[in-house]
This record gives sequence, structure tokens and C-alpha cells, in this order.
Amino acid sequence: MTSTPDIVPQRNIHKNDRSPVQFYLAPMEEITGYVYRNVYRDLFGDIDKYFTPFVTPTQKKVLKRKEQKEVAPANNRSMNVVPQILTNQSSQLIDTALYLYELGYREVNLNLGCPSATVVPKHKGAGFLSDLNKLNAFFDEVFSNPLFGNNVMELSVKTRLGLVSADEFPEILEIYNRYPLSEVIIHPRVRTDYYKNQVNLEAFSEALETCVHPICYNGDLFSLNDIMSFTSGFPSVSRIMLGRGIVANPGLIRELRTGKKISRKELFAYEKALYDGYTESYGDANNAVYKMKEVWFYLSRMFDDPEKVLKKICKTKHPAAYRAVVEELMVSGTVNKM
Repeated sequence: MTSTPDIVPQRNIHKNDRSPVQFYLAPMEEITGYVYRNVYRDLFGDIDKYFTPFVTPTQKKVLKRKEQKEVAPANNRSMNVVPQILTNQSSQLIDTALYLYELGYREVNLNLGCPSATVVPKHKGAGFLSDLNKLNAFFDEVFSNPLFGNNVMELSVKTRLGLVSADEFPEILEIYNRYPLSEVIIHPRVRTDYYKNQVNLEAFSEALETCVHPICYNGDLFSLNDIMSFTSGFPSVSRIMLGRGIVANPGLIRELRTGKKISRKELFAYEKALYDGYTESYGDANNAVYKMKEVWFYLSRMFDDPEKVLKKICKTKHPAAYRAVVEELMVSGTVNKM
């Protein structure tokens, strides 16, 4: 078995723990990959647990080469990383978990929330919530395996409330309660909401009362005020997953904990480190520019005129033009949160 001391051991936290809130980095496809995680760790380092964008095992192999790179211990040093898996086949989850165990991981997360039109029709992600008999059988088979049944490897889930109605969630949660999941991360929307409409805090509150597992909240916390309002309304929740809010403002957690806002210098150091990291990873600055445009979709919100900023960034076609726009923003861009 491969020894990987650089992967941070994961901590077991009881449901009634009242310690300060722990923050998780959400698994955002094409955004929070290992380059992003390493940059964030180096510059800020205040995430308690990092979740990888989902990996998808196939019938032919456990993970594709790109996904193997995503979870390689060398790319995830000194971080508490949890690989997320997208599957509806128990054998695939078990095989992938065994592969990850041998790399040094001790927890995997099952994606039961992805609303994508390329995922749901395959009865994966949120689509798996459409067949609760199959979902129950899936968990029964997984926890019958010694890897999970003997608690060698932990399994958590990231879930939505259902496909079309929050009324589906009590029955879904009843299934979760039957099995020794390490935690349940709830994004309180249904699949048909995608990322629009209001999060359903009433359904989330009801889940807090009935779920036997530790609960982590995820959804629409973009600012300091958002987080403070949520924690005030839900003081018993000690785990929060952030995605878009962190990518837009990587200093958000520090500001919450210490009151110190991200500086202009730190903001552009973050941008440059990401750009350099993507350039090294891809071996091509043109691909790095493409990746940075995805980051700027969120990062532009730090500026007074985000649409104008994003338009300038997206119009660039070559690395030199991209760097010129960033240099201009560094000198004269009006940042609205500093």
C-alpha cells in the first residue's frame, strides 16, 4: 500500500460539536481543480476540507488519466482533500474508493446533486434521486463491502432535495439515515432549480431536525453578510461549503474570521498565481487564458462594473492581450470590496 503522509488526515467531528464553523471548498467542475486548490492553500490556507470536482469511473477503467492527475497525492500535498465520485454503480464506487485508499485517502464523497442535462438522464448526480429503491440498494451494497462496512473508508454525500419538489427529501433523507454516512452536505434546491430560485431554508431546517448525520450547508453564500446572516439563523450548523463566493473573493473566510479584507495586492497575486499554475499545468499559456476566463466570471464581481471587466477579459484572444488587460485593472480597476 502506498504511503502518503502529505495528505492531511481527516478529522471526525461529532454532530453536536459546537466548535467554530469549518469551511469546505465546493467541487466546482473546471474551476476548483488541483491547480486552484494549491494556489488557494499557498495564499490563504483557511479551508478545512477541499472537495475535488467529480471524477467519473467507467466500465473500462477506474479513472481517466486526467482524473488520476486530479487526485494524485503529489498534487494535493498538505491539504485535507476529499475526492468526489459521480456514479450510480456500487461496484464502481467501491473500486474507485479502493484505488483512492491506496493513494492515502480515507473519505470519498458521492455526488447526488449535479443537475446537468448530460448527467441527470443517466440517473447520476441529482438524477439518482429519481429511483429511491435503487439508491437504497446502492448504499446497501456499498456498506456491505468491508472497505466501508468496517469504516476503513468513509463515505459522505452531497445532495439536493429531490428532482422537482422538496417534498421528496424526507424519503431521501430516510434512506441516508439508514447507513453510516460520515456527513450529508445539503444544497437546498431541487434539480429543476439548477442554481436559480431561492434556496429552500425551510426544508434545510427540517432536515436538521431529522438527519442523524452531521450536516454541512451549501448554497448562495457569496458575501460576509450572507454568511453572518446564515450562521445567525442556524447557529447549530458548524460546517459550511463555499464555492462561487470563494472563487470571487478568496479572502472571504479570513475576513469573516479576522475582519481583514483582501488587499488589491493579494487579489492580483491570486490571479497571477492561478495564471502561472494553469500555464505550467497545461504547458500552454493560451489554455491558461481560457481557464482564467472561467475564473474571471466570478472574480469580476469584486469590481464596481463587473460586466465591463468581464467583457474586457473575454475579448482577449492571446496571452499578451490578456496580461495587458489584467495589468490595466491592477492599476486602475475600481475594486468594490476594499
